[in-house]
Amino acid sequence: MNEKPLSKRQQSILQFTRGYMDEHGRPPTIREIGKAVGINSTSVVNYNLSKLEEKGYLDRDPDVSRGLRLTEKAEGLAQSVTQVATAVRDALDRLVRIPLVGDIVAGRPVMTGNDTFSTYDEDDAVELSRSMLSEKPDGLFALRVRGDSMIDAMVNDGDIVVMRPQYEAKNGEMVAVWLRNDTTTLKHFYNEGQQVRLQPANPTMEAIYVNPADVQVQGKVVMVLRQTP
Repeated sequence: MNEKPLSKRQQSILQFTRGYMDEHGRPPTIREIGKAVGINSTSVVNYNLSKLEEKGYLDRDPDVSRGLRLTEKAEGLAQSVTQVATAVRDALDRLVRIPLVGDIVAGRPVMTGNDTFSTYDEDDAVELSRSMLSEKPDGLFALRVRGDSMIDAMVNDGDIVVMRPQYEAKNGEMVAVWLRNDTTTLKHFYNEGQQVRLQPANPTMEAIYVNPADVQVQGKVVMVLRQTP
């Protein structure tokens, strides 16, 4: 039969007792335990100490006021908790926050009124594991896609694209561009000499042709984060 897990109160008692013994070199009294974990009744503290003793986490000498001793089982539990906490901390350290700076249209370009994307709150970000990135995260930014012109490139309306800032593009790269008539769009880029072709990845939509002088590349897509309904 599986052992009933420790209650939060019993976990708190163990944690306090271990910390107290590490700091003072002796066990705490029942009253010190009660004060530390918010139990006013010494009988309630005694009850929980008895349960911990029954489960093998404590040894007690009833004739001594500080007659508590943590068993190897308690030490093992503390070590496991520490390992879990360390693993969680390490996982958080491996996370990268990529600022989500606005929307980008994957469709016909739309008027923006300036040469920047719409601004999100500075706290908006997407979090990624460093292992997901094939390059350093410095400078990366994210945009939320609006429209469906890039669906054949596996970019759907509402998805988030992670961008690397760059101001030139090779043919075929998926880039965010600003056009000098104050519009932005997400397309495949092709420099055809006298004109730039901005190619959608949707057979129902036509390419956009613009003068190279009127195109400003703002970033290249390095990752697509699918957003499920």
